[in-house]
Amino acid sequence: MITAPLEYGWDEILADPPMVEPLRAGGLECHGGFLEDGTYASPRTLFRVPAIAAWQDHHRDQFGTDILDAPVDSFPGPYPNLPQARLLLSESVREPIVATLTRIGTVEGFGAMIRHLAPDDMQGFFDEDIRGTATAHLGRGLVEAHARDEAGWDGKAGHDKMWFAVRDIAFDHPITADQSQVLLQRMGIGTGGGGRDERAARFQTQRSFADLDLGVEMLVTTMCRVLFIEIKAFHIFAWAEALLSDDDLVAGEGEAARIVSYIRADETPHVDYLRTALTEMRDRTFVGQSGRHYPGTEVVGTLWDKGLRESMGIVEQQNRTTMAAEVQRVLTSRRGGADLLEQFHALGDWRPEPAA
Repeated sequence: MITAPLEYGWDEILADPPMVEPLRAGGLECHGGFLEDGTYASPRTLFRVPAIAAWQDHHRDQFGTDILDAPVDSFPGPYPNLPQARLLLSESVREPIVATLTRIGTVEGFGAMIRHLAPDDMQGFFDEDIRGTATAHLGRGLVEAHARDEAGWDGKAGHDKMWFAVRDIAFDHPITADQSQVLLQRMGIGTGGGGRDERAARFQTQRSFADLDLGVEMLVTTMCRVLFIEIKAFHIFAWAEALLSDDDLVAGEGEAARIVSYIRADETPHVDYLRTALTEMRDRTFVGQSGRHYPGTEVVGTLWDKGLRESMGIVEQQNRTTMAAEVQRVLTSRRGGADLLEQFHALGDWRPEPAA
C-alpha cells in the first residue's frame, strides 16, 4: 500500500523534520537534532524517508518484484575486530584505533562527490516511464541530500567532522591536522580521487557498457559501490558503539558512542534509496547512445556483481593489509610488542601474510 506521494520537489527532499534542539558534538553544531519528545531526527528526512517507502511500494505494485538487498551479515566484520581493539586500548595502544576513526571520517567526506553524478533528468536513459520513482528524483534532491549528510552543509557538520569529533571526544584530541595528513598518506588515502574530468577519464578504461552514456554508467557503478560501503559500515557502527561506550577504555562517558548511533540513523536512508533506485533501473530498459536497448537486469546485474566482487575482494584485502601494517608499526617499537602482536592476531580470524 502506497502511503505517501510519489512526486517531490528539490526543497521537499531536502526538508528537515521539526527539530527543537540541534545536535552538538565536541563543540560543533551538526546536522540533525532532537524532536519535541527528545528523540533524534536525521537531517533532510521529513519527506525523504516516507518517499522512499512509497517508491518501494509503488515498484512492487508495478513490477511484482522486491527491492534489491545485500544482507549486512554477508559482509565481513571490521578489522581489527572488537576483542582486538579492546586488547590494544587495554594496553594503552591507541594509535590504530585513532587511525581507523580518522580514516572513516576522511572517507565519509569523499561522499560529497556523488552530487556531481546525477543529471537533473534521468528519463532519456530509459525506455519506460520513470515518473514517481526514486530514479527520477536522484538529480532532484536525493543524491544532494546524501552528499550533504556525508560532508555537511550550511555551516553544520556532517558525518566527516562527526567522526572526527567521535575520535577527539574518545581520545582527547589525539592528533593535529598535520599528523592526520601524515597518517592518511601512510594509509594510502589521498584527497578524494581528483576532479570530475579526471575521474571520468580513469573510468573510461573500466567500462562495461561502452554504448551507454558515460555519466549514467558512472552513476550506476558508483551507486553500487557506495551501497556496499554503506552496508559494510553497519558493522563499523556496532563495533564503534560497543568500543566507545566502555568508560574503562575511552573518555567521554559514552558521548562518542551516542554520536555514532546518530550517524547510523542518518545512513539508513542512504542504503534504502540506493537499493530502491537500483531495483527500479534493474526492472527497466536502458537506452544506449546508439538507440540500442539494454535490459536493466544485464546492466545493473553486471555492475552490481562487479562492485560486490571489488568490495569483498581487493578493497577489503587492501583495507585489512593497511591496518595490519599500522598495528605492526606501532607495536614493533614497543617493549613487549612482539608478544602483544601475537595476542592481537590470536583474537582474530585473519592475519596478514608474512613478508616475503
